Amino acid sequence: MTGSTTVATEYIYRGRVVTLRIDTLRLRDGREVRREIVEHRGAVAVVPRLDDGTVLLVRQYRQAVGEWLLEVPAGTLEPGEDPDACAARELQEEIGWRAGRLQRMFRQYLAPGYSSEVLHAYVADQLEAAQAHTEPDEEIEVVPVSTREIEPMILDGRISDAKSIAALLVALRVWRM
Repeated sequence: MTGSTTVATEYIYRGRVVTLRIDTLRLRDGREVRREIVEHRGAVAVVPRLDDGTVLLVRQYRQAVGEWLLEVPAGTLEPGEDPDACAARELQEEIGWRAGRLQRMFRQYLAPGYSSEVLHAYVADQLEAAQAHTEPDEEIEVVPVSTREIEPMILDGRISDAKSIAALLVALRVWRM
């Protein structure tokens, strides 16, 4: 089954993180429709676990929702950057740890109805302390959490970020294997 055909693309905004475009599509029945698309380079999310089983999360303010959220360390891919390298970089920059072992868990589209963003999720262990290098515009607090607390924190809403929920639940399953 073939999809629609793009007949025109108009770029509305090009920013540091996202680009907004409007695509005009011709559907299979001949009708034309417009779709608003957010282009994004992609991102990584890392679930770091210390040798004692403690998971390191980050608390940071998210302007788009106006709240402080508890999340897994994550970040945007630089142009042309390999997701594995980005995961290692973000782990050190955000929380000040290097992974002795970094294992890719999955790849997912975060909002395919309007965005091209792909997330690559990892678990990290055999951690070694390193120097954190947070971005000047980031306020990040590292929050240690036991693996036993993760599911209750998701269920009661203390962890409400979708990428973090997916990454944490898959990580729990990976660690049980």
